[in-house]
Amino acid sequence: MPKPSEQESLRARLAQARRLLALAQSGLHYSTSPFDTERYAEIADIAHRQIAEMASMQTGDVAALFTPETGYANPKLDVRCAVFNQAGQILLVREAVDGLWSLPGGWADIGVSPAENAVKEVREESGYTVSIIRLLAVWDMLKHGHPPSVFHIWKLVFLGEIVRAGEISGAETDAAQFFDVDDLPALSEGRILPEQIRRLDELRNNSNVEFD
Repeated sequence: MPKPSEQESLRARLAQARRLLALAQSGLHYSTSPFDTERYAEIADIAHRQIAEMASMQTGDVAALFTPETGYANPKLDVRCAVFNQAGQILLVREAVDGLWSLPGGWADIGVSPAENAVKEVREESGYTVSIIRLLAVWDMLKHGHPPSVFHIWKLVFLGEIVRAGEISGAETDAAQFFDVDDLPALSEGRILPEQIRRLDELRNNSNVEFD
């Protein structure tokens, strides 16, 4: 029987740690017993230590990363926008933190709809104002070949149409450019994969929404 790859093993261990942390977070939210609260806090600490070991981070840094996560544990929501020009090229933005390219987008914000969130992210990260045509895909990142992540993330990708051009106003990106879907630059694969971009190109030409 073939041995699992190191990355597959890491994904499995991260999945277990994320599940422990989710149970602890939900337990801390609903618990009314000080004894149960203490036990759930200990489970959360164990999960923090496991994630820190796998991600080569300090336990305190992992705990701080998850401090804002309270209440019933849910996946995090990543909202992206696929924008194509008349030549069929896709708009990508360069992440300032690592120089890699991605679809414009980011975490869903409170107070705006997912579509409004996509419009805002495109404007801030690329300078383009777009109108949203429709939803193209809803993807569970655990079911795709992304590098292992400490979070469980669902990704929504909308199809956008350019209304007008402008200037980048956010600090997270430093360039925006259109690329052929078969000649892409180095991508930030924690955010988007080459095969996903090619799939979005296919989906924009039909009326289906992909759920995966």
